[in-house]
Amino acid sequence: MAQLVVRNIENEVKARLQRRARRNRRSMEEEVRDILRAAVQREEKTPIGGLGSEIAALFPKDGPDFQIEELHIEIKPPVLEE
Repeated sequence: MAQLVVRNIENEVKARLQRRARRNRRSMEEEVRDILRAAVQREEKTPIGGLGSEIAALFPKDGPDFQIEELHIEIKPPVLEE
């Protein structure tokens, strides 16, 4: 197993880690390992692309000339009664 040394942690962060570890009935070291594991798992589940990539993935790709046609609709402003 590898080791990791983290220096210059603010006192408040260390105190909060200690409280969190006590609350979860583990050592501070085990608490930090659990936090790091969870962070890496979340990152692996996060899509790499942005919203546009997610939307594009919803449409089939019919080849290099694939394009999504634009939808042209007229939006009329609301009529306000006086």
